[in-house]
Amino acid sequence: MDSQRNILLIALALVSFLLFQKWQVAKNPAPEAVEQAQTSNSAPASTNSVQELASPVVAQQEAGKLITVKTDVLTLKINTVGGDVVSANLNKYDATLNSHSPFTLLTDTSDHQFIAQSGLIGPQGIDRSNGRPTYSVTKSEFDLANGQNELKVPLTYQKDGITYTKTFIFKRSSYAVNLDYTVDNKSGQNAQVGMYAHLRQSLVESKSHLAMPTYHGGAYSTEDTRYKKFSFSDMQEHNLHKTLANGQGWAAMIQHYFAVAWIPRSAPDTKLFSRVIGNVGDIGIQEPNKTIANGQTAKFNATLWVGPKLQSQMAATAPNLDLVVDYGWLWFIAKPLHMLLSFIQTFVGNWGVAIICLTFLVRGAMYPLTKAQYTSMAKMRMLQPKIQAMKERIGDDRQRMSQEMMALYKEEKVNPLGGCFPIVLQMPIFISLYWALMESVELRHSPFFGWIHDLSAQDPYYILPICMGISMFMIQKMSPTTVTDPMQQKIMMFMPLAFSVFFLFFPSGLVLYYFVSNIVTLVQQTLIYKSLEKKGLHSSKKSKS
Repeated sequence: MDSQRNILLIALALVSFLLFQKWQVAKNPAPEAVEQAQTSNSAPASTNSVQELASPVVAQQEAGKLITVKTDVLTLKINTVGGDVVSANLNKYDATLNSHSPFTLLTDTSDHQFIAQSGLIGPQGIDRSNGRPTYSVTKSEFDLANGQNELKVPLTYQKDGITYTKTFIFKRSSYAVNLDYTVDNKSGQNAQVGMYAHLRQSLVESKSHLAMPTYHGGAYSTEDTRYKKFSFSDMQEHNLHKTLANGQGWAAMIQHYFAVAWIPRSAPDTKLFSRVIGNVGDIGIQEPNKTIANGQTAKFNATLWVGPKLQSQMAATAPNLDLVVDYGWLWFIAKPLHMLLSFIQTFVGNWGVAIICLTFLVRGAMYPLTKAQYTSMAKMRMLQPKIQAMKERIGDDRQRMSQEMMALYKEEKVNPLGGCFPIVLQMPIFISLYWALMESVELRHSPFFGWIHDLSAQDPYYILPICMGISMFMIQKMSPTTVTDPMQQKIMMFMPLAFSVFFLFFPSGLVLYYFVSNIVTLVQQTLIYKSLEKKGLHSSKKSKS
């Protein structure tokens, strides 16, 4: 096993991994918008069911006044009809690089709908399929002033002696918006009310591709299932029905870099649900009804996360919410690597420099494996003359050849798998780093230097992929080979070019890591070979003396 074959092994493993990811996306693609409604989901049912929730037709027919709420990180629009969040702009994230216009996460247009709805159902609930309340509000614009850490936006509605107050609570630098319902019953009799909150989005097709296999769809968490995707295809096939015995969990719609989620607060037996009506899908939560005696007040609480996938803030908002940053099955390696990358960035102030520093640390930590790999390869090369002579002496007797080769390896204390085993151990780290960089919203629109203005986008001039291909070619040239098969030689010569073309479409942050990793490999390879050459000369001289 020589270095060229090891490089080929890495290449094939990496390409196989990426193809597998693409296959996973293609296996369950997000569906195109569908027109047929699921009548079993849209028909009103009992007074304690999510089937009461307002249908898309009603929501489109009624138009209320839009309230604008501005904080340092969010600009939301809330419709007075139902009190739904129908627009959300992220003030600190541009829509496109240097566009100076904020990224729109929630929207309600003729082309695409993605909104956060919430309401009250039950016998005295005010949100039904045949109509929703129009709330009163003191003003149409609310701003979080300088020095102000909290902003409350109350909406009120009265019916049959009951006062319903829906209050959104915003905090500085937070993408978690608390929702408080207060139901003050002065109707003269008991009232039964329950809260629901769901996310409604047009069924869209994922824009994932081979170089960036991202997910766009639903997800949820329960006490038993920390994190599970629930795609638009899943929503069409069957409705989600889960019960949160302790009220711990959430329902979300996620996409690359961003997420929106509803989180119940201290509400045992909360249900998670989904449904599809026409060309939109809902996923959300429903809390049990509460009986409110005459003269009494009841409260309902939930939290709406609407923003980027910032792991530390999401973990503080709800258990397992940070898992929407999907690192795949190697999350236990990728997550610490991301934490280390973030830690480095706080000191160097540049994500590209942080990636370079992380590469040095990772390759440094793996140096013993790299040294063992090249040492094993060198020993195997030293045995090639003996192995060739053995082949000429034994001929086509494969069983005897295998026995004598194993005896030779044992005598010379050489492990024939020694050059391959370190590669196998390194592959999980390579794959974990791939996902750690792929899922990091911090790299979105983050510049490196010169022509690299966005580490999450491909190199506009393809300089890094070309440099990476050249570095692979240099690694091959520096590594003596025993490969004599012409086909294998052609494949090895073609690999740097193939990889360069393949990496043209990768985010430049990923290409930067692999390029720097190759440079470190070249340095380590040079040092190790020089060390081995000195040992070989020393032992040769010693044997002659």
